[in-house]
Amino acid sequence: MKYRTVVMYLEIGCFVSCLCGWILVCSTLPTEYWSYSESLTVLTTSNFYSNLWRDCISDDTGVSDCKDYPSMLALPVFLHACRALAVCAVITGFFGGVLTLIGMKCTKIGGSEIANARVTFAGGITYLVSGFCGMITYSWWANKIITEFVDPNFVEQKFELGAALFVGWGGSILLISGGTVLTTFAGKEVTRPASTVNRPRRPVSYATGRTRRTYMLPASSSRVTLVPPLFYEGRKSRATRATTKTGRTFSRDSFV
Repeated sequence: MKYRTVVMYLEIGCFVSCLCGWILVCSTLPTEYWSYSESLTVLTTSNFYSNLWRDCISDDTGVSDCKDYPSMLALPVFLHACRALAVCAVITGFFGGVLTLIGMKCTKIGGSEIANARVTFAGGITYLVSGFCGMITYSWWANKIITEFVDPNFVEQKFELGAALFVGWGGSILLISGGTVLTTFAGKEVTRPASTVNRPRRPVSYATGRTRRTYMLPASSSRVTLVPPLFYEGRKSRATRATTKTGRTFSRDSFV
């Protein structure tokens, strides 16, 4: 299998992997289960869960109520930073998909091979940025929850890790792994010298009367000609014809 074909299949696999990771990251933003907690009472069990945008509560009767955070300016810096990183992960993942789709070898949209490699390299870098933004967001949120849970001096309600964090970690890993492979293979083609990238090979043709000088060495060098045997046979046949004609002329003169 040719190297170009292998790279093309790798690009398709990485694009599908990054696309699945981006979908997983996007699915965590509207999910409320970033952190949850249970409160046991005599009659009912209340479940508290929250995400980047709201706090929710539900009980055994099926009644649930969600409330958005009252003031944006009153929120802590931690929450603002997590929101910004999550939104950046979604936006950069979208543009990474567009760039990779344009630059892949199977689409033939970007133009030349070196132009496609540069676009694919940019798409891989964008996917890496998206994956790292998502990984920082989920890891930072999980670190805060774990720190509060194990702190004995923390007297407020303690939460545990929600399902959205694990989904986000999986999507971020897919984005980082796919972006790394895309960047590696596309970077090799970008850094390759221009003289060796898709240089067309000149087809070998046989010598004719017009291209005889192309296959012969200069006069100063040895008398070795790089021509096929058919060319020598043609010269030999011409020389034979000329000798025959000359022989006929001398025979006529001698006869006269």
